[in-house]
Amino acid sequence: MELQIQGGASVPVSEKIWDERFREDLVHQVVVAYRAAGRAGTKAQKTRAEVNATTKKSKRQKGGGARHGALSAPIFVGGGRTFAAKPRSFEQKVNRKMYRGALRSILSELLRQDRLQVVDSLTVSAPRTTLLVDQLKELGLDRALIVTESDDLNLYLAARNLPYVYVTDAGALDPVSLVHAKRVVMTVDSVRKIEEWLA
Repeated sequence: MELQIQGGASVPVSEKIWDERFREDLVHQVVVAYRAAGRAGTKAQKTRAEVNATTKKSKRQKGGGARHGALSAPIFVGGGRTFAAKPRSFEQKVNRKMYRGALRSILSELLRQDRLQVVDSLTVSAPRTTLLVDQLKELGLDRALIVTESDDLNLYLAARNLPYVYVTDAGALDPVSLVHAKRVVMTVDSVRKIEEWLA
């Protein structure tokens, strides 16, 4: 199997990675787990035992209507919560085989939908947005996820001002970015690096 490079050439790739059937259930599970792992989980509320309030009986037992003790009870404003939220982890277990399988499935589907574009290289000589905009116009793109082989500071800084253009390296590729991308542009070197990773 070969991937067409912008300009006419092609690069040989493995069918195992770039021609896998789309597994919506697996992709959904991995995307949900990835997003859940990004949650801080730092929400905290106080129970009635933790509220800083006096435990003195609020009024006399008889003659004042309903009987009640401390004002830290949940029914009063400023009282504790009945089922108070506590810090917790939202992490879901996804093993390596599932994660890589989901990425292969997404990449194959992007290729089938003609949303994946391979170029020889994509660099800018200086961190200027106009230089990147000119290159994207040549490729016929206005929004894209650009995947490079390694960190490219100039490219990252040039793309920072463009609202729908994101730059990442092959090692930091994640399923959420791929699923949300309208178009994905990869360099030949990044394709080879992804193949080594997902093989």
